[in-house]
Amino acid sequence: MKIITTIAEARDCVRASRRDGKRIGLVPTMGALHAGHGALIERAVAECDFVVVSLFVNPTQFAPTEDLARYPRTFEQDKAYCEKLGADVIFAPAAGEMYPQEQITWVTVEKLTDKLCGASRPGHFRGVTTVCAKLFNITTPDVAYFGQKDAQQAVVIRRMIADLNLPLEIRVCPIVREPDGLAMSSRNRYLSPDERQRAVCLHHALEHSRQRAAEGCRDAATLISEMQAIIENARGRIDYINIVDTETLESIARIGQPCLVALAVHIGSTRLIDNCILDLK
Repeated sequence: MKIITTIAEARDCVRASRRDGKRIGLVPTMGALHAGHGALIERAVAECDFVVVSLFVNPTQFAPTEDLARYPRTFEQDKAYCEKLGADVIFAPAAGEMYPQEQITWVTVEKLTDKLCGASRPGHFRGVTTVCAKLFNITTPDVAYFGQKDAQQAVVIRRMIADLNLPLEIRVCPIVREPDGLAMSSRNRYLSPDERQRAVCLHHALEHSRQRAAEGCRDAATLISEMQAIIENARGRIDYINIVDTETLESIARIGQPCLVALAVHIGSTRLIDNCILDLK
């Protein structure tokens, strides 16, 4: 497995593989890898001939008040993990490599980014879409792999790909959970033991919405109110709980066609997100 840190090296490496007729897979990450990332890498290795894992904590998707400086960086462990899973290349550029001058060109996806996480993290998705466009241009993958835990991000990236006619496929892989149901996240390591126990309330709330929908509850406001009670009982501070269309991310009033139940909750000082799809079929 190769470790590369410059855009020129990444392009040379991918060109050589493409000349050999290899199918290129990209797994974009910010490092601090866990089994959720591992599932993406394993899927990429199974479906592609040459797999690039990017490890880049992207500064443009963090607001000044957010945890950029604190975000976990575990390069040596990440390197060993990628090699174990069969990745071919780690692309780990410095911020100055990806943003060598003031960034004045941005990729912005409208409408989909002003709700859910976008409402409480202004500018976040502009940073996500811009860095993903950069990574796609640098590594020219045939397929890029994302996790369902970041459901809004997946919808936004898919729309960007479609609107800009970018020549790649997006694979969205299922959420990987701890045995008690907590969605795996690099930010879980911020949680104290007590907070870690309470954090499973996100999963409990989502499972409650599934059960109530299966029992016949179709009113979104009722489901949201019941989920709110579960979160607040665990002393979680709710950023949002919403039930939305899976494509437009617009709120819906009644459960009918498949919909996305999404929530963001602060457990202590740590903001966690999770979601599930309600499909009555």
